Amino acid sequence: MFKGALPGFRDFYPQELAERAYIMSTWREVARRYAFVEYDGPPLEPLELYTRKSGDEIVGQLYSFVDKGEREVALRPEMTPTVARMVAARANALRKPVRWFSMPQLFRYERQQKGRLREHYQLNVDLFGASEVAADAELLAVALDIMRAFGLTPDDIVARVSDRRILTAYLASLGVTAGGMDAAYGVIDKLERTPRDVSAERLAALGLAPSAVEAVLGIQAATLADVARVVTGADAAVVEEFAQYQRYLEALGVGAYVRFDLSIVRGLAYYTGIVFELFDRSGEFRAVAGGGRYDTLLASLGGADLPALGFGMGDVVLGELLRARGLMKAVPERADVWLAAAETEPLERVMREAAARRGAGQSVEYALRPQSLSKQKKAAQASGAQEFVTLSTDDGRNG
Repeated sequence: MFKGALPGFRDFYPQELAERAYIMSTWREVARRYAFVEYDGPPLEPLELYTRKSGDEIVGQLYSFVDKGEREVALRPEMTPTVARMVAARANALRKPVRWFSMPQLFRYERQQKGRLREHYQLNVDLFGASEVAADAELLAVALDIMRAFGLTPDDIVARVSDRRILTAYLASLGVTAGGMDAAYGVIDKLERTPRDVSAERLAALGLAPSAVEAVLGIQAATLADVARVVTGADAAVVEEFAQYQRYLEALGVGAYVRFDLSIVRGLAYYTGIVFELFDRSGEFRAVAGGGRYDTLLASLGGADLPALGFGMGDVVLGELLRARGLMKAVPERADVWLAAAETEPLERVMREAAARRGAGQSVEYALRPQSLSKQKKAAQASGAQEFVTLSTDDGRNG
């Protein structure tokens, strides 16, 4: 006898499905307000689509196999390669900028932990063909407006925002060489999860002076003004662009959620500019969402050379957060009407009335066998039907 779903997978009973539907309907509604249009792609893709982007090491995290046509394929672990492929296929015909979103189910074979399963649904919002920093502000505003739509305020959520170009220039000012940048990124990306002395040792191994090591260890506290004092030349323009980005976020009404934080690296190497992650202020949960600009990805996958940016927001962490804050406003749908009749009435009469009401758009339930009115009323109350209607013994109706 089967005992339940596979490890890392979920059964969606009516309550759980109502919660998922609530999350997805909110995602869809906010994305629509920002003029993004919905698309989808196949859940099964060529394995090469993912190894070209992330390297062969990703194979161990995938549900991959050889299909009956001897093709190496994988269940999609993310949506970005698929949308990149789709945009590249019609790049010349699409109106720019391309504003697309999707809500796919994704699969990764990895260790289960709080906020991470082997399958989840994820909102993906992507914008192609816009290099302006206004597009970066628009993208983050979508994510933060979603938080607001769920009732999460700046007291609940913070968007920690950085820029890969600013981080690189700041690290260079501290003495990190071009060859040591990736290693420094790795240390910064794990600062919150690694003992301080271990991080310090790794930074010192890059040849940094003690003062520079301390500066990197305290990078979360660095402000944009701190960076502006040490970043000069051509890189100073990037700092001013980021300041403009902050002004745009204020104009879009989401500035109160945002904090400059150079420790946000984003683990994926293809990010090229502004990056961000959304966290609950208490630090109880994993990142709620994350994304940024990846201008070189489409070209690297053999597609059109279009600037691009996007983010992903999974349903698992978001659902945990909403339940913890008492903001999961979702209940299974109930019938509009429970239709009842005396036990002596033919069931066909109830059925004809149910069919007429259903044809008019109402949701109707009734007892599938003759029952006393008291039993029918109890069943209606248990069902949660909004209205109990009793058919009279003549052609009229009693409510």
